[in-house]
Formats: sequence, C-alpha cells, structure tokens
Amino acid sequence: MATASELRPRPAGLDALGAATWTSVAAALLLVFFVAREADVTMGGQLQRIFYFHVPSAWIGYLSFAIVFLASIAYLRTGACRWDLLAHAAAEIGIVFTTLVLITGPIWARPVWGTWWQWDARLTSTLVLWLTYIGYLFLRSLASDQAAVGRLAAVVGIVGFLDVPIVHFSVQWWRTLHPSGPTVANPTTGSGLGAPELTAFFASLLAFTLLFCWLLSLRLRIGRLAQRVELEEIERAVAETR
Repeated sequence: MATASELRPRPAGLDALGAATWTSVAAALLLVFFVAREADVTMGGQLQRIFYFHVPSAWIGYLSFAIVFLASIAYLRTGACRWDLLAHAAAEIGIVFTTLVLITGPIWARPVWGTWWQWDARLTSTLVLWLTYIGYLFLRSLASDQAAVGRLAAVVGIVGFLDVPIVHFSVQWWRTLHPSGPTVANPTTGSGLGAPELTAFFASLLAFTLLFCWLLSLRLRIGRLAQRVELEEIERAVAETR
C-alpha cells in the first residue's frame, strides 16, 4: 500500500497529455468522416467507417492486456502494490475497449455477412478474452484481502493473455469470415485501403493510443488517491483506539 508521502500532486504533464489526446481525437474524426472515401457496397458503404474505431479498439485491448500480463509478473516477483494497481487499471481499460470491439464488429458485420454473429475463430476467441478479464475484475471485487486476491488475479491476468496471440493470428491459423486487415509491413495489399483511408486509419490508431495513455494515467491517479484515503482511515482508526 502506498503511503501518503509517496503520493505526488497532479503531474504537470497530465493536462498536456489530455490536450494532445483530444486534439488527436478531433483530427482523427475529421479524417475518418471527411477525408477517407466511402467503401463500396460489399464492404458496407458508409458503415465501413466503423473500421476506423473497431480496429484501434482491438489494438488498445491487446495493449491493455499486455500491460496486465507484464505488471502481473512484476507483482508476483516483487509484491509491490504499484504493479498490482497498474494491472488492475489496465484490465479495466482493456475491458472497455474490447467491449467496443464486440459491439462495433456485429454492427459492421450485419450488412456485410448478413448476420450479427458467427462462431468464427476470431469472434469466438475475442469473446473468450473478454469473458476472461471480466472474470478477472469480478474476482478482484469479491475479496476484502486485496493482497491475497492480487496474487490470484495476477495468475488470471497472466494466463488470460495467452488468448491474445490466438485472437490475433486466428485469421491465419484457421479458415474464418473475418478479414485479416492491414498490417504495418504491408498496409495496402489485401486491405483495399488507399492513401486517404490509411491516413485516417493510422491517425485513429494514434488517437486511441493517446486516449489509452491518458485514461491509464487518470485511473492510476484515482487508485493512488483511494490508497491514501484507505491509509488515512486506518491511521484514524488506530488513533481512536489509543
């Protein structure tokens, strides 16, 4: 548990990060809706613009759960509460963005595939990933002994991350309806995206990444404040018993 002396005032860079985040979000929205061209009917027409939110949301899910994985390993090795707090915060944000993936995907799939959902390898493995980290958060909400539940949750966070490469490579490993999409190494081949669309796509990736960093910073600050309140309550209770 952090002590009051370990807690710092609001970082000066947090406001700058927030300003950069929302500037990049505004720029990405302009590119998505006014620069990127409308897709053909087979790809959903105007509805294809969901792609610019769907894929970056998936990327943030990957990033969040990778942080949970690394922070959980660090927590099990060191027992330092800062790693447990980081894992918890990243898991919450990962759930939010993976939920967006599971909402935007079916909306886009309905006119393209003719159905809201298929038990496709990519979709099914993503649902399993979401359920795993929902369980992770539910586990953390049950126990009053945060140290004990932190260790158990860390194990779940580490094991759950094993599903991330399955989600990502499922379109190569199995026959799926889900398209592979653009890659960093070869963004144009097979994706059907031209320069305006790729500009909007990478702008969205940047905006979502900055948004993740801003949200994570805020969530960590809230967590530290909650620890300080808990510490002060304990100190007050001890003082009252004397």
